[in-house]
Amino acid sequence: MNSSTFTSLSLKLIGTIFILSSLLDYVTLGIPFNWQSAQWQINFVTSIVDRGIVPMVGMALILLGYWIDSNSGSPAKGPGLRLPVFILASVLGLLFLLLVPVHLNNLNQAKTVALEQIQQGAGQGEEQIKNRLAQINTLSQNPQLIDQELARLNQIIETGQVQGRQVNAQVLEQARQTRDQLQGLRDLAKNPQQFKQRLEELKNQWQTQLLDIRRNAENQAKSEALKQGLRVGLSSLMLAIGYSAIGWLGFRGLGSMKTSRSRV
Repeated sequence: MNSSTFTSLSLKLIGTIFILSSLLDYVTLGIPFNWQSAQWQINFVTSIVDRGIVPMVGMALILLGYWIDSNSGSPAKGPGLRLPVFILASVLGLLFLLLVPVHLNNLNQAKTVALEQIQQGAGQGEEQIKNRLAQINTLSQNPQLIDQELARLNQIIETGQVQGRQVNAQVLEQARQTRDQLQGLRDLAKNPQQFKQRLEELKNQWQTQLLDIRRNAENQAKSEALKQGLRVGLSSLMLAIGYSAIGWLGFRGLGSMKTSRSRV
């Protein structure tokens, strides 16, 4: 066995392993199969597209092996592995082309669901603001409740515990902020006009914070959907073009080979 034959066989073997291992990888990525879930489809399509170049490399190695055969004076008598390669390339080209609209549709559904969840969270935040303002208003009308709540907060801050359980730094910071607000409101409660003004300021402040959080979450959801759509969609489209070109040019080449042999 000369060097060119050995190189050709090695390339064909490595290329076949590339293709078979990638196809096996595609099958395992789909387990457990849950095609009804849009999120599962998004993850599955993304994983396939990210690995879509591997079979193409295997095809290129196999075709390179046949090219070496043809230039070494020992061309293959039949199509050999080339026909299955061209068939697989055509199938993968169609597959990756179909994945583009499927993936974009799933991303749009996922974005819609995310925006609905953000909207629901904003509604719950509005309700919490109303409840908190109502609680503050109730406390302002009863100084004893404010004193009791301040005593409870001071105890949490001093001991770092709630009902005998240690709390983290975030809870302590929140307790300090609430204590400072209550102390200010207790002093303002003596002046109803100033208290009403301060209550309105707190309402506007919390609503502004909630609106900022909502806008940031919505922008992030839209930006993530756009990035995923561009990255995976364009990659899948380029893979579809590449595989389709391999299949079409390959079948065309095999056809010309048969024609030339029939003439001989």
